[in-house]
Amino acid sequence: MRPVEPGTSLSTQHPSSWGLYVVTDRSLTKGRPLEAVVDAALAGGAKAIQLREKDLSTRDLYALAERLLPLVHGRGACLLINDRVDLTLALPIDGVHLSRTSLPPAETRALLGPARLIGVSCHSLEEAIEAEREGVDFIVFGPLFPTPSKAAYGPPVGLAQLRKARPQVRLPILGIGGITASNMASVMAAGADGAAVISAVMTADDPADAVSALLHANRSARRQEKFDSNVQISGE
Repeated sequence: MRPVEPGTSLSTQHPSSWGLYVVTDRSLTKGRPLEAVVDAALAGGAKAIQLREKDLSTRDLYALAERLLPLVHGRGACLLINDRVDLTLALPIDGVHLSRTSLPPAETRALLGPARLIGVSCHSLEEAIEAEREGVDFIVFGPLFPTPSKAAYGPPVGLAQLRKARPQVRLPILGIGGITASNMASVMAAGADGAAVISAVMTADDPADAVSALLHANRSARRQEKFDSNVQISGE
C-alpha cells in the first residue's frame, strides 16, 4: 500500500471503493458554473472528481483547480486532473489521469512520487495489462456503451471485453461510456469496481440526485454480487 499524504482520508486512496468517478465537462453543465455542479455531485456522495477541461489555458485551468480543491477536499473527496502532471505538482491535487498520448506512467510516477494516484484510460485488454505493468493505481475501461463524449474513440468495446479483462487485471477497473443507474448492474456484473461518468452527472438537472442514484445502483449491484457468491459457496 502506498503511503497516505497528511490530510488525505484513507478511503480516497482506494479507487475500488469510490463507486463513482465523476469526470467534468463545462460544455455539458447547461450554463451552470462547473463549481456548482461539482459541489452538488459531492453533496450527492461522489468521492472522486477528475478535472478534464482540455480547452482551457494553463493559467485558467490552474485557477479552476484552485477553486475546486477546497470544495473537493472539504467533502473528504479527492481531485485528479486529466493529463496535467505539471499542475498536479504545482497544487495539492491528489493525482493525474493519463491517456495513451500522455506522459508514460513510469515517468509520471517518478515525478509525482508514491503517494499520488495515477489512473489510465484503456480501450482494450492489452492496454489494461500494459497499464498494470507500468504501475498505475487504477484503469478506466471503455467505452462500454454508445456515448457522444467517447465517439471519437470508435465503437464501444462492450461488456464482453470488460469480462475478458477482469480476471487478467488485478487493478481496480472503472467502466466508462454511456453508464447510467439503469445499466450500472450489468457493468458491475461484468467485473467493474465502479463507473466513471461524464454526461450522467454534468447534464443532470439535479447532479446530487444523479450521483446518489448511481451510487445506490453500485451498492445494490455489490450486495447482489456478494449474495450470489455466498449462495454459490453454500451450494458447493
